[in-house]
Amino acid sequence: MRRIFLSVILAAAVASLPARTAPSEGTKPHWTYRGHEGPEHWGDLDPAFSACKTGNEQSPIDITKPAAEHLPAIQFSYKASPLAIVDNGHTVQVNYGPGSSIDVGGHRYELKQFHFHHPSENKLHGKASALEIHFVHADADGKLAVVGVLVDEGAANPALQTLWDNIPKTKGRESKVAGVNVNAAELLPATHGYYNFPGSLTTPPCSEGVSWFLLKAGDHASGEQIAAFAKLYPLNARPVQPLHGRTIRESQ
Repeated sequence: MRRIFLSVILAAAVASLPARTAPSEGTKPHWTYRGHEGPEHWGDLDPAFSACKTGNEQSPIDITKPAAEHLPAIQFSYKASPLAIVDNGHTVQVNYGPGSSIDVGGHRYELKQFHFHHPSENKLHGKASALEIHFVHADADGKLAVVGVLVDEGAANPALQTLWDNIPKTKGRESKVAGVNVNAAELLPATHGYYNFPGSLTTPPCSEGVSWFLLKAGDHASGEQIAAFAKLYPLNARPVQPLHGRTIRESQ
């Protein structure tokens, strides 16, 4: 009888404990560029982010010994698009309308969006640039190709200024700016030689299988324009990642 009584008391005590609330579906773990939620911890924040610590083809990288090859030219076909811009809490991103693309050796990728990092994520011989623009494309099967453009301090950049003048005040809310168009081609350098390597997204979930094309020539922005972005994002660059035997190809 005593044993039954104790069992009832224990069952009542367990029932009185507060129930654990499971995370709601679609909730994304918070990540940053510093501290306990910074890049060195991304792979531990969520199982979906595991590639951030276990992947062997991670981006960005430091380009030091590229192998020169006869690679196909990147054919840019960028058209003007109505400006749709968002400060998503990690960067400033421009979402692009359909109809703009690149073609590399007969393989077409459509431009989906472009965004900015400060300082640059990819490096050349250990040197970072002030900014880096990532033009993110997808082919018909959803495979990604990113064109990277390094930006150093120089003359003011009118195309960049149009974007800076229209950054939304509220984070996470896309702003479609009436009467304002943007042409991504105006943010490209005059020549389009490139470094090519297999890589990943540079933010969680760090998915691999991304074809990277980092242009050898860069773009420019004034010190004031660079400072304006740095005021929003003093640091939103992932550290360079190990090559793990990858070959970096350089177009001739």
